[in-house]
Amino acid sequence: MNVNNDIWLNDLKRKREQGPTLHKESYSQYSDATKAVHAGQYNDPITGALGTPIFQCSTFHLNESSYKAIEEGRGREKMIYSRYGNPSQWSVQEKVSSLEGAESSIVFSSGMAAISSAILAILDKGSHLVSSRDIYGGTYNFLYEDLYRYGMSVTFTSPTDIDAIEAAIQENTKVLYFEALTNPLLKLTPLKELVALGKKYNLRVIIDNTFLTPFNVKPLELGVDLVVNSATKYLNGHSDLIGGTASGSRKLIDRIWPQMLKNGGSMDPHACFLLERSLKTFALRMRTHNENALQIARYLEAHEKIKRVYYPGLASHEQHDLAKSQLNGKYSGMISFEIDGGNMNAHKLLSHLKLPKEATSLGGVESLISLPYNTSQASLTKDQQKAIGINEGLIRLSVGIEDLEDLISDFEQALNNVFK
Repeated sequence: MNVNNDIWLNDLKRKREQGPTLHKESYSQYSDATKAVHAGQYNDPITGALGTPIFQCSTFHLNESSYKAIEEGRGREKMIYSRYGNPSQWSVQEKVSSLEGAESSIVFSSGMAAISSAILAILDKGSHLVSSRDIYGGTYNFLYEDLYRYGMSVTFTSPTDIDAIEAAIQENTKVLYFEALTNPLLKLTPLKELVALGKKYNLRVIIDNTFLTPFNVKPLELGVDLVVNSATKYLNGHSDLIGGTASGSRKLIDRIWPQMLKNGGSMDPHACFLLERSLKTFALRMRTHNENALQIARYLEAHEKIKRVYYPGLASHEQHDLAKSQLNGKYSGMISFEIDGGNMNAHKLLSHLKLPKEATSLGGVESLISLPYNTSQASLTKDQQKAIGINEGLIRLSVGIEDLEDLISDFEQALNNVFK
């Protein structure tokens, strides 16, 4: 590099700021419950209306400032076109960033839009990614079936075995992609060790935190580069929205933003409104999900007809010690368990339950229950299901915020009907 270029770089003053944002206020000093209510909310200065309105428009008035931003490659910082950015998006993105402890966030039209955009933005042709055999079926299919079309490759390994993950790293590896808590067997990825591995080999670490959310663990604070979530689940929490999020440094999120534009996966203004509204009760909901799930897991483990319960808050969980240190006593609202009598009795149990609804997805205020073999992992072969531990009679329960005694009473009557 010549001297003139060195001087130019040394004089370069512009740097990326947090956001983009509609506000100057920061809520970083407050708890999650306060951030969930106040961060990102746009209060209209003209009418005095409290709460972010739905900016249901496709385009915005252009001016000199807009043109200058476009010319300088700062299009993300201005309202130009709703697929590029909209006040409804900026508002909920700011709330998500506050909860994640991130410089910047993007909201997407689905969790898979967030995942695919993030991965394609970071990988180059010829590069390699290491991931887990236990990841969400849609993510597995994208990595296994589509990456090779872009000249990229993937190796699947155990999410719990750091030595196995390290052994899978190749010269062209660029990304370690794992879920903080896996679906459906609730295995914990040791985040601090994974981050250390990423630093050792100069790799990006991406974590899907859908099952835990930033209420239970904040991966960015542990050194993870990027966090993605299916906002469809706990972040929204009302089973009425499809969405996704990605959070991290402003520099990294700015890199993902143009990939989102090319994929067409931006979140529409009405969905942004629903997500921001739902996030206001995020901390309250997560407390109840966690508390209910722990008590129901204990109830199921004590039942003679339940063969095994998978829940990180139980001492019987293989990674309970890691769960205590990594999750600080907040173990999620998800439970998986195996019932005597295999899939036949599993189906019977679901038919006798009155409160948990037999449906796919998770994280809603209502309890949702399903069998992984014919829902979330249905795309896997029987051998693949068996290899990751999906046994006969495995049931996945997303514990809602209903009254705990009502839920336990419902399981009691349903189990009695199955085994009468």
